[in-house]
Amino acid sequence: MQIEKSQALNKRAQRVLVGGVNSPVRSFRAVGGEPRLISKAKGPRMYDVDGNSYIDYVCSWGALIMGHADETVVKAIKEYSTRGTSYGASTELEIELAETVIKAFPSIKMLRLVNSGTEATMSAIRLARGFTNRSKILKFEGCYHGHADYFLAKAGSGLATYSLPNSAGVPESIVKDTIILPYNDTDKLGETFENFGEEIAAVIVEPVAGNMGVVQAKTDFLFMLRELTQRHGSLLIFDEVITGFRFAYGGAQALFGVTPDLTCLGKIIGGGLPVGAYGGRRDIMSKLAPLGPVYQAGTLSGNPLCMAAGLATLRQLNGRLYADLESRSKRLCDELKRIAEESQFPTVINRVGSMWSLFFTDKDRVENYFDASLNDRELYSRFFWKMMENGVYLPPSPFEAMFVSSAHDDSTIDDTVRAAESSFSKTGNAK
Repeated sequence: MQIEKSQALNKRAQRVLVGGVNSPVRSFRAVGGEPRLISKAKGPRMYDVDGNSYIDYVCSWGALIMGHADETVVKAIKEYSTRGTSYGASTELEIELAETVIKAFPSIKMLRLVNSGTEATMSAIRLARGFTNRSKILKFEGCYHGHADYFLAKAGSGLATYSLPNSAGVPESIVKDTIILPYNDTDKLGETFENFGEEIAAVIVEPVAGNMGVVQAKTDFLFMLRELTQRHGSLLIFDEVITGFRFAYGGAQALFGVTPDLTCLGKIIGGGLPVGAYGGRRDIMSKLAPLGPVYQAGTLSGNPLCMAAGLATLRQLNGRLYADLESRSKRLCDELKRIAEESQFPTVINRVGSMWSLFFTDKDRVENYFDASLNDRELYSRFFWKMMENGVYLPPSPFEAMFVSSAHDDSTIDDTVRAAESSFSKTGNAK
């Protein structure tokens, strides 16, 4: 595999970009080696600057449910780009996208469009605090909600320890009102609300976590969250930036039958272009400016190119597409599990719909951040590079989700299985 052009470009990048990248996970620090610089992509495949081809299971971190350069999406972007790329004024496209999202998510009665998932979650927390006149928020270990200061915190010992920042530049005063609990732990959740329930403005949770690997929330955990927040006057925020439209047209909340007060969206609703959104009950959303006292704004919010790409994506989603994604994702993960067991690698594969993760671990299940942290990082790194050599692009971190798109057809899954058979045989026995 030739990588000379990628190597040369990485050297250039190191001189002008921090760490050579614009997002840390792209640096490949978690797996070692040098990143491949991508020149183009189509369908399920990406191509680097040296001409190497890879079956892509990152899919722009879940945004590309239709695969790369989907013809319908590309056509929409081209059409609207000739009309101007940004106006700083409202458009009909914004209304159409909002109506489409609201039709899919019954919990959302009003919507506000922004430019990223971080903006969506950050703004939802501000809105929740403004609506409840409370300061404390509760989040869960291993759930990533963007890089707003009060999300960049880690828990100490004890039941519900107020957190210390785990990023330089975040003052302790910013995270003192952030409570962090173990994911899926109903006992600690109940005790925390008993002690602090009247002070908690909101609970924010990923109904399927995607940044400690894929970890699904237990049904009783989600229903307990709904019951406790309602009882104590706190808001329940579902972070569906990744999961929105990923498993079902109404997101994870439709899959699990739990209705949040606010929902954060991103990724798929932009069709691969930068977008975010948050929405929910009308009485809550009406607290936002210009109707209410909670301020939030954005120069590029509702950008027409993003709206066009998002609408072109959402209009293609239907029951048959989700059924195909489920079938192919299940076959892929079942085959990977079989190969791993035959190769005597201790593995857990978590999957919800077309979102999945491979954990190298002796545990029977991975249900929270502690379980996920036992993933054998060195073994994942070796497997990652063997798959790369065999033309399969996995996330360059053992704690990121993998995705199947509608462009991953049966032959693509077959090619991936063959690559995995070769990669496991060459990774070296873990036992």
